[in-house]
Amino acid sequence: MSALLEVRDLKKYFPVRAGLFSRVTGWVRAVDGISFTIGAGETLGLVGESGCGKTTAGRSILRLIEPTSGQVLYQGTDLLTLSPAEMRRRRRDLQIIFQDPYSSLNPRMTVGAIVGEGLLIHGIGSRAEREEIVRETLRKVGLDPAYINRYPHEFSGGQRQRIGVARALALNPRFIVCDEPVSALDVSVQSQVVNLLRELQEKYGIAYLFISHDLSVVKYLSDRVAVMYLGQIVETASSEEVYARPLHPYTQALLSAVPVPDPDRRQARILLPGDVPSPLHPPSGCRFHPRCPSFIKGLCDERPPAMIDYDGHRAACHAVEQKRRP
Repeated sequence: MSALLEVRDLKKYFPVRAGLFSRVTGWVRAVDGISFTIGAGETLGLVGESGCGKTTAGRSILRLIEPTSGQVLYQGTDLLTLSPAEMRRRRRDLQIIFQDPYSSLNPRMTVGAIVGEGLLIHGIGSRAEREEIVRETLRKVGLDPAYINRYPHEFSGGQRQRIGVARALALNPRFIVCDEPVSALDVSVQSQVVNLLRELQEKYGIAYLFISHDLSVVKYLSDRVAVMYLGQIVETASSEEVYARPLHPYTQALLSAVPVPDPDRRQARILLPGDVPSPLHPPSGCRFHPRCPSFIKGLCDERPPAMIDYDGHRAACHAVEQKRRP
């Protein structure tokens, strides 16, 4: 599968300022050199604990916040080198579904104005044509076109998220960043939105970067999974491979916390000691080593592990490398 989107060594650092003159005293390394590819019509699940940099990565890819360095190649073109005018034209193909269905919709705008805003900005069609596109898009996401003149406060959380999905779909994008789109919804509503995303992908061939901390949802929706810890990707593989045979100790700990829908089956939990270190002062060597049950003194705390390919299953871990060494 050819890559629709390729991210190379993407970094996003936020300055920390202090003192009378607000001088920069340090950098928060929210995203620190991540790389991955997404093919046309494919879903890459990006998982990890809260604060690991998943949302910052998604927004940096779309240049909603400007990355510090790296490359984001969309159909071979580096988005980070484009002028604002050129980037605006590209945004028709690149959309985002935000996490919170309440704060992401303007309460002063009608549903028709929210969903049709992108059409208006890009000068697509006449007013009547834009209204028809909005009505058709609402039908696609399972909403009554008669809702076009209603306001966000008149809808439930699940309906609001469908409006957010409709807004992303209106321009017929090829790639959508789904930033934890179901985390703020009830479980029953989550399944409706996840199934909607899957149906839309099968019908229109949209590629997703699906950001979530809910590993059950990621397993259901994703073709491949990338596991992120403290600004770096530590493991990538197909969804089936990651869930069946996780290599990295961090991935193993995450999967051990997933509830099993069987009261007679008990799963051993892997409890990680301590808290996630600060991205302002990340640990030396492997960033996971202060909490790692497979820690190797003199190696993990001194040398950052390389991302190594084990027959299509990639992991950055010294312990895994030593076990797999011939």
